[in-house]
Amino acid sequence: MPPLRLLVAHPDRDTEQAWQAALCTALPEASVEAWQPDSAPADYAVGWAVPAALFATQPALKAFFCAGAGVDDLLSSPEVPPQLPLLRIEDAGMGEQMADYCSAAVLGWFTRGADYARQQAQGQWRELPLQQRADWSIGVFGLGALGQVVVRRFEQLGFPVQGCSRSLLASGVVTLEAFLRRSRVLILLAPLTAQTRGLFTAQRLAWLPPGACLINVARGALIDEAALLAALDSGQLAAAQLDVFATEPLPADHPFWRHPRVHLTPHAAAYTVIGPAATQIAQRIRQLAQGRDVQSVTGWVRRDRGY
Repeated sequence: MPPLRLLVAHPDRDTEQAWQAALCTALPEASVEAWQPDSAPADYAVGWAVPAALFATQPALKAFFCAGAGVDDLLSSPEVPPQLPLLRIEDAGMGEQMADYCSAAVLGWFTRGADYARQQAQGQWRELPLQQRADWSIGVFGLGALGQVVVRRFEQLGFPVQGCSRSLLASGVVTLEAFLRRSRVLILLAPLTAQTRGLFTAQRLAWLPPGACLINVARGALIDEAALLAALDSGQLAAAQLDVFATEPLPADHPFWRHPRVHLTPHAAAYTVIGPAATQIAQRIRQLAQGRDVQSVTGWVRRDRGY
C-alpha cells in the first residue's frame, strides 16, 4: 500500500517549512510536501490562507485540515468543494494564550492601570478606591475549547464568571439579554457564523451594564463597529480590548487606532503552536486512514452550523 500523501500550504514560507517538519515527525508513515501547483495527487492537505488553486489542482483530497481554529474564510470560499470534509484545530496551545490575553486586560482594568497612567502623565499623586472582584462579573460568549480555558482562568482568579453559547441559547437555559445584563466584562470567543455575524448591535451593547468593558478575540464581524464606537463615545462602554476587526489589516484611517478607550492588537491574541497542532492532525489522519467516519472525528466542521 503506498504511503499517505500530505500537502502543506501556508503563505509564510518559514511557517510552511515548520509545519512540514512537524508533520513529518508526527506522521512518519506519510509523505509530507509543501504544496505546488504541479504537486502529485494527495490524500490530505493542511493549510492557512490557502491558495484557491490548491483545491482546483487536488480534486482527490479526502479531507482538508485548517491550521487554526477559525474556518469562516474556508466556508465562505467558492473554491472549496462543498463535499470536501473540513477539520479544524482545537486549542493546541491557543487556549492558555487567550486566557493570558483576556486576564491581562481585565486585571489592568481592575487594578486601574489606565487611570494611574493618566494621573502619572498629569503629575497627580492620588489613591483611587479599591475595587472588588465581586463587582467584576465576566461573561464569556462562546464555550468551545478556547472559551472553556478562559472561563477556568477567571474562576482561578476569583472573578464571578458566566458563559453563553449557541446550545445554551437554543435550549432556553439563558437569554442573550440576561447574559449581557450580568456581564461587567464581555469576552467574545464565538465563531463567526450566519447567526453570529453582526450580533452585537447598538441595542445589545446597551444591555451591558453602564461602564462595561469588552474584549474581542474571536472575529471582528461579530460586532457592529459603528455601534461599538458610539457606545465608547457615550460612556456606555468604558473600554474595549480588540484583537480582531471586520477588515484586516485594520485600515490606517479607522477610528479605532486613535480612540482613547480602545486598545488594539493585530490579531495576535493567540498563535497556533505547531508541534501540538501537528500531533493533533496526525492522530486524526490515522483515524481517517483506518476507516473512521469523518463525522465522528474531533474537529470535524459542520457546515450547517458554521464551525
